[in-house]
Amino acid sequence: MISIPAHKLNDGSKIPALGLGTYPMDDAQAEQAVGEALDIGYRLVDTATNYRNETGTGRGVARSDVPREEIVVTTKLPGRHHGYEETLASFEESRSRLGLAYVDLYLIHWPLPRVGKYVESWKAMVKLRAEGLVRSIGVSNFTPEHITRLEEETGVLPSVNQVELHPFFPQEELRAFHADKGIRTESWTPLGHSTDLLDTPTVVKVAEAHGVTPGQVVLRWHTQLGAVPIPKSADPGRQRENLDIFGFELTPAELAALSGLPSRRIGGDPEVHEEF
Repeated sequence: MISIPAHKLNDGSKIPALGLGTYPMDDAQAEQAVGEALDIGYRLVDTATNYRNETGTGRGVARSDVPREEIVVTTKLPGRHHGYEETLASFEESRSRLGLAYVDLYLIHWPLPRVGKYVESWKAMVKLRAEGLVRSIGVSNFTPEHITRLEEETGVLPSVNQVELHPFFPQEELRAFHADKGIRTESWTPLGHSTDLLDTPTVVKVAEAHGVTPGQVVLRWHTQLGAVPIPKSADPGRQRENLDIFGFELTPAELAALSGLPSRRIGGDPEVHEEF
């Protein structure tokens, strides 16, 4: 079994340096993938209400022999449930589907600035954490401006901001903001889904230099930046490969080369993207 380093969050909790993404698995796929991943050594699992696989994810956790307290289960609040009371109700629905007494990390999935209710949702999440129903609270796809508003209106910073991050979109300014505020960056689509990232000559050259795969190089890039990638895989062999990235180290020049690839965003712009 592979052992994974962990980061300490700004609330004192810990998060593994790499996790398993589950989108777009269905319940049956998620149950099998999560169970297998936990057996291999994964201890961070990421789902969301909108992934529609919380039930399967929870079953995968339940069927594992890994003690519950060693597993960090993440889920997310959907846009249609923004608002104080709505967030509390949505969380209970998620917790029921997961079949868990508590959730380790609860995130606001998208800020939806036009709707303008993410601060109310954040206040509800602060309450959930105070009650012990959630260990850590965070956000996803938030900009520095959105996070600053949370801090100004509640005095509570997120522990995590899960954002699009990969060598085609390295997010230097956002990561610097996170570092200044003590927020851990988490990476969705860490391998540049639906792009040619893993075939890029720079990535292939670095992989050959270390005797590893292009995917391992990109995931190691994330972890050496201090970000937490959550690659999705339902294949145990690929899960193991994705996890086995802590036995080599990229040089500063290699990190810079990977960060210097032509920039392009794959997903939505948080200022305007709406997902309910």
